[in-house]
Amino acid sequence: MTTAARDPRPQLDDTAKRIIELLQEDGRQPYVTIAKAVGLSEAAVRQRVQRLLDAGVIQIVAVSDPLQLGFSREAMVGIRTSGDPNIVAEALNDMNDVTYVVATAGSYDLLAEVVCEDDDHLLELVSRRIRALPGVVSTELFVYLKLHKQHYNWGTR
Repeated sequence: MTTAARDPRPQLDDTAKRIIELLQEDGRQPYVTIAKAVGLSEAAVRQRVQRLLDAGVIQIVAVSDPLQLGFSREAMVGIRTSGDPNIVAEALNDMNDVTYVVATAGSYDLLAEVVCEDDDHLLELVSRRIRALPGVVSTELFVYLKLHKQHYNWGTR
């Protein structure tokens, strides 16, 4: 079996990558504008975008600024677990104020990014909800003081 046959990731040609780049610049731009930029018909672009969406390669969403929405405290929580960390990860997935969960190798089994209204909300989330989960052994909190960079244009170059 070839490597390509075993790789579940869709193979993206240069046109698909360019479509993704254009959508990363402005996810609301019309298909006709994208079509002109990549040299395809509007219908072909519409089909390609739908295939990218269906394959889970892209999502088209509004990215909001938590500070502008009244969420003044963001943090990363390092979590050490006993037993299967996937069980804790699943529980974290169900919490609305947890925006990102990743299994890691190293000092922590999981990292969870949280977005909270204020320090009281953060304290309640970590102390009463995350630390109370079965399997959580310890947590370490990394409070964000200033966001220096956040982008969403990876993977096309």
